[in-house]
Amino acid sequence: MERPSRRRAKWWHSTFHTVAVIVGAGVLSLPHAMAYLGWVPGILMLLVSWGLTLNSMRQMIELHECVGGTRFDRYHDLGRYAFGAKVGAWVVLPLQLIVQVGCDIVYMVVGGKCLYRFREIACTDCTQLKQSHAILSFGVIHFFLSQLPNFNSVVGVSLIAAVMSVSYSTIAWVACLSRGQSSNVSYEYKKSSSRMELIWGVCNALGQISFAFAGHAVTLEIQATIPSTPEKPSKIAMWKGVIVAYFINAICYFPVAITGYWAFGRDVSDDVVIALETPQWLIASANLMVFIHMVGSYQVFAMPVYDLIEKVISKRLNIPEGLTLRLVARSAYVACTLFIGVTFPFFGDLLGFFGGFGIGPTSYFLPSIMWLIIKKPKRFSINWFINWASIFIGVCIMLASIVAGLRNIYADASGYRFYHA
Repeated sequence: MERPSRRRAKWWHSTFHTVAVIVGAGVLSLPHAMAYLGWVPGILMLLVSWGLTLNSMRQMIELHECVGGTRFDRYHDLGRYAFGAKVGAWVVLPLQLIVQVGCDIVYMVVGGKCLYRFREIACTDCTQLKQSHAILSFGVIHFFLSQLPNFNSVVGVSLIAAVMSVSYSTIAWVACLSRGQSSNVSYEYKKSSSRMELIWGVCNALGQISFAFAGHAVTLEIQATIPSTPEKPSKIAMWKGVIVAYFINAICYFPVAITGYWAFGRDVSDDVVIALETPQWLIASANLMVFIHMVGSYQVFAMPVYDLIEKVISKRLNIPEGLTLRLVARSAYVACTLFIGVTFPFFGDLLGFFGGFGIGPTSYFLPSIMWLIIKKPKRFSINWFINWASIFIGVCIMLASIVAGLRNIYADASGYRFYHA
């Protein structure tokens, strides 16, 4: 449970944190997802995902204090209440950790790659480093930032990350418009060697879109920092912050997805910034902004994991919580995510896999299942249908992108030389 002294956040703090974790690396892959889905299915999938995940986040905010005198400060705490102690511990907690740790690994890769590209563009005369060295440099930063104690201490980091996310999203879609369409641009479905290849790509595209809505894994942890009274419950401030965050999300996601696909068609890469070659200073700036944003997003997703690791170690090994435990536990976590990121730097495929395996459940259908169990809406009402639609879509996304993500990772890894890049 969050200490009362830590419950001093304002509504705009929740906006900073939510923008930092939602408007992330996934926005740059949206044109690539559109290339597999096409204009109508791609935009429709984005709209449906935006609407369903906003609704599921609203449900989590409402359920945070659904029991009088109790605040469910962690996703798995709410899961235990809804499903029972065993299911909450063995189903909800692992899924939440998959999202948090998975996103941190992806952000480690993306942050390192963007730092590598920035240095490559900004300093053409410098001795070029390997991409793995850039990822290592990104990881070193987090050995220091990980020592910030709680969410309140990373508000400034989240604000900078949120500003960077809006900035590079704007650069991406404005640069695509300014560049114009590629010669011989085609909007046919992305070229594949076989029908099965196309199916795999479509499934992975669904995972990429779902990865773009990953913030639910830390929603309750963010709300836990907001004070609450019977007259002014925390859900009021939290919902206000989320509405602003989702508005920012919309003005980032839809322009990037539409203009990126419009400019490059089916040949767009899995990171639209890579496809933009000029002007060099603008592309370098965008990569630097993504790098800075990834630094902030990593910490927001990592903060609940830090807290869990420290509590488990303190309880099982009878070690008092404090600076020493924080230094050892958090440094070990950063080292683990860094090792995995350097070893498996498959950005697009990681988005598809983690998007399906963890974010499908935590952002789409687990909140709806918990809402049906706790609130018990009237059968065949609009609310009841919306929840079951979220469950159906979420399960489909999860199954499709898990299989496709694993298959694509295997295909890329078969020709990859570890630590060579």
